[in-house]
Amino acid sequence: MQADPEWSGYCSVLVNVHDIAAMGGWPVAMVDVLSVDDQEVGKRVLQGMKKGIEKFNVPIIGGHLHPDTPYSALDVAILGKAKKDAVILSSTARPGEVIVAAADMDGAPHPSFSINFDSTSFKDRKTLLFQLGSMQELGEAGLVKAGKDISNPGLLGTLAMLLETSGVGAVVDVDRIPVPKGLDIASWLKMYPGMGFVVSTKPENVTRVLEVFHRRGLTAAVIGRVTSGQKLVIRSGDEEADLFDFAVDCVTGIR
Repeated sequence: MQADPEWSGYCSVLVNVHDIAAMGGWPVAMVDVLSVDDQEVGKRVLQGMKKGIEKFNVPIIGGHLHPDTPYSALDVAILGKAKKDAVILSSTARPGEVIVAAADMDGAPHPSFSINFDSTSFKDRKTLLFQLGSMQELGEAGLVKAGKDISNPGLLGTLAMLLETSGVGAVVDVDRIPVPKGLDIASWLKMYPGMGFVVSTKPENVTRVLEVFHRRGLTAAVIGRVTSGQKLVIRSGDEEADLFDFAVDCVTGIR
């Protein structure tokens, strides 16, 4: 927040709408608590939030302001809606399913945060909402078994969270992961992509899942498969390594 208050305000909206979208839902409204020790910081945070609201068409309907705290912090909660039989969970991946990663490659690292890939702030509302709706379409069509939005841990870290809560492992072919032009794979895997999802699906549904993502403006590819083990294994060419061993490693601790 201190480094770039406006971007932090914008991202508070961005990450919350993605949390709802990742579950096959649609964001409805938000509330917030803003605490600031600098009025100018608070003003810029609100400017960023306003931009996010306008981009994603989700209102902030209430909240609370602490204008003179000894620190600056922002908390946002969001309400969304989804059809009961179309909710996508992150705890339901099963062995044998195929892992698909999807993200908008049209963007660049944010000037204030090199591990934030900005693919949304310069796009219009219609485009963003159409992309965001990809998970709702997949959920309502019953095409995915589990899913998450790719967040701060990056693609592999987010996938690890999904695997841990599902009680399964995976093998990922790093060479099959799409990478934006001008970036290397090592940098990309550390980034928050702005608009991105990772899902598991039955093999017979892969083509349809890829079609939905591609039609909605996201680059998507099969990057691996879910296994019955307790490890997230990554491969590149003839090399292979264990990224996480859930028997001893903890990502979130939710199992």
